[in-house]
Amino acid sequence: MVPILVASNIGYAGRTFISLGLALKLMDMGYKVGMMKPFGVVPIKSGKDVYDADAPFIKETLGLDEPLDVISPFVMSYEEQTLLYQGKAVDAKKRVLTAYASFKKKDFIILCGASDLFEGALFGIDAVSLAEEVKAKVLLVEPWRGDISTDSLFGARTILGKRYVGGVINKVPEATLEFAKATVKPFLEKKGVPIFGVIPKDKYLESVTVGQLKEILNGTTLCCEDKLDELVENFLIGAMDVDSALNYFRRTPNKAVITGAHRTDIQLAALETSTKCIILTGGFRTNEVVLGKARSRGIPILTVTDDTFSAINKIELRMGKSSIREKRKIERAKELIGQGFDMFGFLKLLGKV
Repeated sequence: MVPILVASNIGYAGRTFISLGLALKLMDMGYKVGMMKPFGVVPIKSGKDVYDADAPFIKETLGLDEPLDVISPFVMSYEEQTLLYQGKAVDAKKRVLTAYASFKKKDFIILCGASDLFEGALFGIDAVSLAEEVKAKVLLVEPWRGDISTDSLFGARTILGKRYVGGVINKVPEATLEFAKATVKPFLEKKGVPIFGVIPKDKYLESVTVGQLKEILNGTTLCCEDKLDELVENFLIGAMDVDSALNYFRRTPNKAVITGAHRTDIQLAALETSTKCIILTGGFRTNEVVLGKARSRGIPILTVTDDTFSAINKIELRMGKSSIREKRKIERAKELIGQGFDMFGFLKLLGKV
């Protein structure tokens, strides 16, 4: 069994996306693959048990037989944090290693790491320590941040030593993609850091559902409650004259339109185009004509108490940090891994081809 620890130096790098995409591609190739999340940070409860929020989705997506407490053996909940500072923390390391040992007859086991190389160090389950404990090969996922990404990918070699097999440059903007492929990748490889993939930034993967927008903005649904699982990729502010707005609306697919409740002309124009939802700011409702048309088109309308600027600010803080816990996104992740990840080179380095 070959353990692969998918790590990063920064949060929201795309570790879960890479981990699941890699696992699915390996399964397609006929390998038996297990996956676990040693250090969870988003606790959910099932009776008395606590798991990371990703665990049920990982189990279902990969069809794993292992129970949830094996896939997610430890979660940093408020209770665990309190016990830690009281000097009464549980033996998280023992939990993780016991769970790891319970995976049987697997060709690969993928460990989805925490948000940086040292998170979990107080429990002895940070990426550096865990890689040594289970003799894992470490794949570093680095979201494109400019020159600092080159430093991050190169510097990890100093920290991880022989456990480090290379990296993936993720979330690369389209304008930078050719530079990353033609300049950064060969530069790092000459420095002894294999780069197995340069993955473009993908709007679909970073999209949020209408329901998530409702949660982010603490909004109220005025109609089409059954359409809250629709994915929103773009945002437009409806503050211009209706003719100009309609021009922008027609050119922007899968969008949310943010506007004031009094701008019924903007709302009706948005409903004529590829709109996933309308967000009304200021805490007011729209009229029945707009609501009736929205119902007929199946487009939710949300009302929020924030002004337009505050609503946009909250959304921007969330974008790029959305969960991949949606089957539609997993298919896209698998596709991007298939197109942009050098699986042959990766397996060759692992001694599997």
